[in-house]
Amino acid sequence: MRIGSSGQGAAMDRDSGPRVPEQRVPAPSDAVDLRFSVLGPVRAWRGGEPMASGSPQQRALLGALLLRDGRTATASELIDAIWGDDPPSQALAALRTYASRLRKVLGPGALVSEAGGYAIRVGRECVDLFEAQELALEAEKTRAAGDRERARALIGKSLGLWDGEPLAHVPGPYAENQRTRLEEWRLQLLETRLDLDLEAGAHAEAVSELTALTAAHPLRERLRELLMVALYRSGRQAEALAVYADTRRLLADELGVDPRPELSRLQERILRADVELTRPGGREAPAPRIAQPAQLPATVPDFTGRASFVQDLGTQLAAPDGPVMAVSALAGIGGVGKTTLAVHVAHAARPHFPDGQLYIDLQGAGSHAAQPVAVLGAFLRALGTPDASIPDSLDERAALYRSTLAGRRLLVLLDNARDAAQIRPLLPGTAGCAALVTSRTRMVDLAGAQLIDLDVMSPEEALQLFTRIVGAERVNAEREAALDVVAACGFLPLAIRVAASRLAARRTWTVSVLAAKLADERRRLDELQAGDLAVKATFELGYGQLDPDQARVFRLLGLADGPDISTAAAAAMLGLALHESEDLLEDLVDISLLESAAPGRYRFHDLVRLYARSCAERDETPRDRAAALSRLLDFYLATTAQVYAIERPGDTLPAHLTPTELPGLSFTDRQTALDWLYAEAHCILTCAQQSTAGPGLRRAVDLLWAAKDLTDSGANSKQYEAATLAACHAARAAGDSRALGRAYVALTQVHLVAGRYKEAYTDSVEAARLAEENGDAPSLHWSYNNRGIITVHLGRYAEAEECLQKAIEGHHADGNTPGEASTLCNYARLQLRQGRDEQAVAVARRGVELHARQGFTLRLANARYELGVTLTNAGRYTEALEQLLDAQDGFAANRQRLWEGTTQFRIAQAHLAAGRPAPAALHAEQALALGCMGGDSIRGQVLITLGRALFALSQVDRARACWQEALALHEALAAVEVDEVRALLAPLMAA
Repeated sequence: MRIGSSGQGAAMDRDSGPRVPEQRVPAPSDAVDLRFSVLGPVRAWRGGEPMASGSPQQRALLGALLLRDGRTATASELIDAIWGDDPPSQALAALRTYASRLRKVLGPGALVSEAGGYAIRVGRECVDLFEAQELALEAEKTRAAGDRERARALIGKSLGLWDGEPLAHVPGPYAENQRTRLEEWRLQLLETRLDLDLEAGAHAEAVSELTALTAAHPLRERLRELLMVALYRSGRQAEALAVYADTRRLLADELGVDPRPELSRLQERILRADVELTRPGGREAPAPRIAQPAQLPATVPDFTGRASFVQDLGTQLAAPDGPVMAVSALAGIGGVGKTTLAVHVAHAARPHFPDGQLYIDLQGAGSHAAQPVAVLGAFLRALGTPDASIPDSLDERAALYRSTLAGRRLLVLLDNARDAAQIRPLLPGTAGCAALVTSRTRMVDLAGAQLIDLDVMSPEEALQLFTRIVGAERVNAEREAALDVVAACGFLPLAIRVAASRLAARRTWTVSVLAAKLADERRRLDELQAGDLAVKATFELGYGQLDPDQARVFRLLGLADGPDISTAAAAAMLGLALHESEDLLEDLVDISLLESAAPGRYRFHDLVRLYARSCAERDETPRDRAAALSRLLDFYLATTAQVYAIERPGDTLPAHLTPTELPGLSFTDRQTALDWLYAEAHCILTCAQQSTAGPGLRRAVDLLWAAKDLTDSGANSKQYEAATLAACHAARAAGDSRALGRAYVALTQVHLVAGRYKEAYTDSVEAARLAEENGDAPSLHWSYNNRGIITVHLGRYAEAEECLQKAIEGHHADGNTPGEASTLCNYARLQLRQGRDEQAVAVARRGVELHARQGFTLRLANARYELGVTLTNAGRYTEALEQLLDAQDGFAANRQRLWEGTTQFRIAQAHLAAGRPAPAALHAEQALALGCMGGDSIRGQVLITLGRALFALSQVDRARACWQEALALHEALAAVEVDEVRALLAPLMAA
């Protein structure tokens, strides 16, 4: 969710600048002697003594926070404010440094850190800008009460707080934007004071000041109007008319427009020597009274949440006296609550628009969008214009509409707009008015608009809305089921309202009944219908606007189960060129049928995906649907195989994978390849699992095999396991023994990572049997390698030696040097378990040498790990730590979190064996934090080691707690370490 604007710094603009004060956090009592100025250089005083405000960037931070009026600014907002679109690489660190320095200067209490951002909490009277605002507000009230002299004095006092250019010499786009805003406000104050001067009869004195101001601001028509009045009252009628002629010529030459109606009417009054104009306080004749339309639809009584949006929009609409008309454009998918929010905010803002509110449903999501010329006719009639006076053409109607609204405060709500072109003629032209627009299209081409992307509700807001409709008693009785309902609705307000309305109308239903109905994805959209409210109908309006190419993209993308999709993967799935695919995807984003998850990545809302999939099942042939999913699988398999080949140069596995028709992506370096693998991990595994159910079964299994590093990373282990189990079930059901054998190889690795050695053994035996049966050499070699590792853990050393020897011979015969080196490292572990320390070291060194020839980091890290373990057992702790630290760096660089944690454990063992309990404890704790290969079995061993280190450091209570947890883990696993831990605990428990 993001709020933006067409101008720089706009995310903070809406929270600053001249406006009516609003509720704010009170200032701390120890900050009352501070004083700040922004109406000039940014400065600070304490007790009247100036304080250093630091570097220009530090002053930029101070100014930005002061203008927030006590509200918190996030770090990203402040970075944007200070540096704009080109922040330095260490912008966040620099921001924290400036904040720290400011805190030291200002003392405790003034600068606070909260919610990932900062705020300055001082009284409004401590900042010159807010003091000037209060004076101007008081002047407005005083003038309205009839005391013009006091109002004039208050305005003069407000202007007296200016000390040159606001935010002088402060860098950054936010400061530049604020300087423009504050200068505009200063000119408005000057115009008000000069108007009061004329009302007080000081027209002769005002002439010289107005002459200078109009020269400095030649296009400011209000100043020229005041100058014409001052000259006329001073008996200088010809000069007053000359000002008008000069203004008319200047506007025509510079802008191609005529003077505004007020200026033209003033010229006419001067020409006819209007007596009223010569009197102080005399004004032009009142304009004909227009009707005050009140067309807003009723707001919903159960409006829920959206607090930040309500505040932001309310702030924007509550200040209609800015230099330009306020325009806010809400965009989002159908059913996200754009109209509901806009109507709610518009009703709250009605007091700020005493001349009325216009509303129109522009029907932009349908096939017959409202025409601007017809809408303008309806608006003009609502404003009291007789039919005979309404012109025929669009341009003439738009001009009359703007003239009718000139000088008035009126809110226009343009609901359900198709695009910016439809609404431009409908926007008022005066700064006192405001427009609120809702659309499924993001109005990026609507100049000056505050753009608001409306997302789905938070889970808390969704549950609150559901509860308000259904009733607290029913929801509280089945809270978990209610959470399931709003989650099935994708937290989409329309879907929640439909589901809740159905339940509210059926008193015999429980919340669980509704949750069960929505659990079926194939029926979910049909269930989300109540009366004339239907989620599917809302999506159909958007789908009906798509051209054939866009509709095809929408349908086919809905078939993929992944959480999102990259541009490259989408292009492969669609069978399109990359640039063509990107253009179509962006089209869908623009009309809110697709979301841009990140640059180059796209995703559906859950319910929109279900609708897209139903469209594919209705409008695409089974062959075309299967072909699209097959292309996506090809893309992931071909690209993942290339990553595998880059990671393991010389490994023959890619040559044994099922061939693909698509080539996939190519990579120029290992880091880019790894970045792709882990960025796409969720999508790769989802595609593999989805593809096990169809003709792509073998490729899906091979994709899991090529992506096997994901199971060692920790972050993706659970999803990898789920996909592998699905592959086993599918292969067994399909009777595909080759696919089943390879799936068992992958599942063996899953069990090994989790420390489930008995299950791993069973699967490795079955994998080897199937591999021999199918003549699948790589499966056979890796099955023997895995079985060798398992039997080492189980203490069956003879079987382990036989399996590892077969694996070494098989890899060697296949020319798979990396595979041979990996098995040698495992063989070193066997030698170690058998007490052959020197032989283990020699074998491990051989494995390191083979991997080092390939120049590969991750497999070399595995080899160094094994060598480090063997060296530790041989009592060569310095050499061991050297190897283990190198391995640690390699695992960290390759994002292998579980291997990283396991290496931390081995480092802890080496330190403890060398008599260094303090670093041993530190590394053991890091191992527990990261997690380890082998699951609870290895975790228990880490706890034993940590307990030993803590005991050596005389931290007996902590040692006891570690050993007690280790005992529980090993007892649950029936592990051999149980007796060891009991022996450690016995004296402590006795004591």
